[in-house]
Amino acid sequence: MMPRFAVAAALALTPGVAAAQAYRCAVPAGAQPIRPDLPDDRQPRRILPIGGYTLAISWSPQFCRSGSADRPQSRFQCGQGNSFGFTLHGLWPDGEGKDWPQYCRPTALIPARVVRANLCSTPSAQLMQHEWSKHGTCMAGYTPARYFARSTALYRTLRYPDMEALSRRSATAGDLAAAMAAANPGIAPDMMRITADRQGWLDEIWLCLDRRFRYARCPVHQGGLAPTTPIRIWRDRR
Repeated sequence: MMPRFAVAAALALTPGVAAAQAYRCAVPAGAQPIRPDLPDDRQPRRILPIGGYTLAISWSPQFCRSGSADRPQSRFQCGQGNSFGFTLHGLWPDGEGKDWPQYCRPTALIPARVVRANLCSTPSAQLMQHEWSKHGTCMAGYTPARYFARSTALYRTLRYPDMEALSRRSATAGDLAAAMAAANPGIAPDMMRITADRQGWLDEIWLCLDRRFRYARCPVHQGGLAPTTPIRIWRDRR
């Protein structure tokens, strides 16, 4: 449990708490092109027991200022008049150790209706195909519709600190985790990991869950930045 002074400090960093992260999202009439996402030598099929899950959310302003924005599959997220804050990267089954299951069974392309229903949460049809193929296929009894319903429901319950305010002050990974925890009662700072690029710009937040999809303390090997690591937050909205 966070000490009272820590909660107060975190709330001081969060003058506003936000829910919706699709600031502008207009789903196109036509379907986005999707190609199969298959295992290979670098990313082989791996069958392992599930020990928990990671809910990964990405900071879209940083993604869209990187070279990734120039890819065709990123045009919906980073152009076409759309604008996002945190987007849903995916729901990842974790193993009981450092390795994780992936590409557990062959799969077809995701139905277009499933893509359209979730495009304002995960604004890339190709990323959806990847997430389902690599991660969702390892969840027994899940279809694409059920997998994205589960991950999107978790994503939509999250609340967010005032990222604009955080971006304008000197902050650490621990500051961001504390602010995120203050905005989400029941989630503690040690239940998430903050990641950044090599220049220290915020990239993602990984939230750890147990087998029953309850938020839980992250394992030591989960990675992420040390709490004292300075972090920068890009605030440009496209």
